[in-house]
Amino acid sequence: MCALLNLGLCNLSLAQTLSGQVVGITDGDTFTLLTREKEQIRIRVAEIDAPERAQPYGNRSRQALSDLIFNEEVSVDVQVVDRYGRPVGRPFVGSKDISAEMIRIGAAWVYRSYSDDQTLYDLERTAKANGLGIWGLKEHERVPPWEWRKKDRTSTPGIAELEAFKCGEKTWCREMISCDEARFHLRSCGLTRLDGDGDGIPCETLCR
Repeated sequence: MCALLNLGLCNLSLAQTLSGQVVGITDGDTFTLLTREKEQIRIRVAEIDAPERAQPYGNRSRQALSDLIFNEEVSVDVQVVDRYGRPVGRPFVGSKDISAEMIRIGAAWVYRSYSDDQTLYDLERTAKANGLGIWGLKEHERVPPWEWRKKDRTSTPGIAELEAFKCGEKTWCREMISCDEARFHLRSCGLTRLDGDGDGIPCETLCR
């Protein structure tokens, strides 16, 4: 079955250009496009990888993309359709290359596995040299998202551990006995008070 069936895009050509208004921002490298045909399509920004929302700078990266494209008319030259059924391409607002702009301001990394554009690497080196965006974080916080996702998968508590944690029993950092427990209450229970600065890291005395 076509991965894009629900979007009416089964015959999507990878050379196709999608255009429309940006009506939603998921994170620093994913947004929702409303086409002129009134279809909503989730787009993955090509050749960059932004911090996950639970990572340091994740929310600020999302805001940076929002500042660049939310409510704007964009065009996207589709390069590929990813395993989640999302068209992947570099969006443009007029002549502004949004992939390049996110790298230039330090709001994302060049996605090593999916880009050989030397211009992007040059922009990243300049952003790093100037301490912009993610490059202004402490070194231990500057974990590339592809490495963070891998680490996060391997450090996720096992089933037995998760069964020991229950929503509603604890509500404050002082009650948590481990970082895993704090993460569980933030991510699974929605206890956002544990992440006072909104950087995706709960109870920082436990999780630093």
